[in-house]
Amino acid sequence: MRVACLQENLQRALNRVSRAVASRTALPVLSNVLIATDSGRLRVAATNLDIGVTTWIEADIEQEGRITIDARLLGEFVNTLPAGAISLTSDDVRMSLTVQSGRDKASINGIDAEDFPVIPSIGDDGFSVDIDPQTLREAISLVEFAAATDDSRPVLAGVLTRFGGDMLTLASADGFRMAVYEHRLDHAVGEKQELIVPARSLRELARIIGDHTDPIRMAVTPNRSQVLARIDDTEWVSRLIDGTFPDVKQIVPKEFATRVDIGRETLLNAVRRAGYFARDNNDVVFLTVQPGEDELSPGSVEVSGNAAERGNSQSFVDASVSGSEIRVAFNGKYLLDVLAVLKHGQVMFGLNGANHAGIVRPSGAEDYTHVIMPMVIGGQ
Repeated sequence: MRVACLQENLQRALNRVSRAVASRTALPVLSNVLIATDSGRLRVAATNLDIGVTTWIEADIEQEGRITIDARLLGEFVNTLPAGAISLTSDDVRMSLTVQSGRDKASINGIDAEDFPVIPSIGDDGFSVDIDPQTLREAISLVEFAAATDDSRPVLAGVLTRFGGDMLTLASADGFRMAVYEHRLDHAVGEKQELIVPARSLRELARIIGDHTDPIRMAVTPNRSQVLARIDDTEWVSRLIDGTFPDVKQIVPKEFATRVDIGRETLLNAVRRAGYFARDNNDVVFLTVQPGEDELSPGSVEVSGNAAERGNSQSFVDASVSGSEIRVAFNGKYLLDVLAVLKHGQVMFGLNGANHAGIVRPSGAEDYTHVIMPMVIGGQ
């Protein structure tokens, strides 16, 4: 292989695929990045077998070829080169790649590209759908954080991704909380698809989407083992998780004994303050909801946290309250997580007692629901 390309383009491509490189693996080739000529362009790809990222850049191809090179070493060297043209030359006998920019060059040993796993690409077969990239990016941010962080129950480490009719539904749960986002698609899909995608894979997809505005295409491999997405000149692929996701509709409460509409940012800061004390007490944060004395008087929410050896904190936030007085304990970190991702000025809490799940959603919006289980405290 003998090609020339711009340093800035190669640097950007290597950065884009870097998070798909395996950090700990028994297969050395998974620590490498694939560099290959492909229909007049240079293809750069990496995979850890859970996710794969492939991107293409413009290049002058003098001789076709492909090789895999240590991703970290190649990235570090290219990052230090000045902007401008660089040349890449592979030696198929020594199995090495020479990278040269002016008088600066390096020869990096590699591994035969034949040992590199095949990364599927979006084709004409199977299910596919076009989605607004910023809608998908926002949807991912609203649900992925609620997925389980361990693989003891693999299904809960994933995000339910359901296409049905003209609706897209994303949902995640870890046994203590659940986030559900629904969005109406511009065009209905021909067949229903229900996928469970690892949450960490979707985080990477959101990072790749970035500020892109052109519609992206999502597809499922014919054997339904992987999901793919194409974002301009980059393709992302992830394995799917086998299993059955919990029934979302059965978990979300339909009615509430107490409804609270409250300023998001003010409440967020109050929970933060209580959390400084709650972290020494299993992150228990209490919300004490008081309706107003009459319809014209605002209600209030007391947000408190305490630790026997550290002290305590109380904050009061005005709120619109309908229903009865209630005192409920939640995990403060869980409250912070959901309040941090919501961008609306007002949020709604729906509560049904100290021992029942509550919900959080943007006031006046029905497309997002966050269910959070209470912490049952003796004598509360």
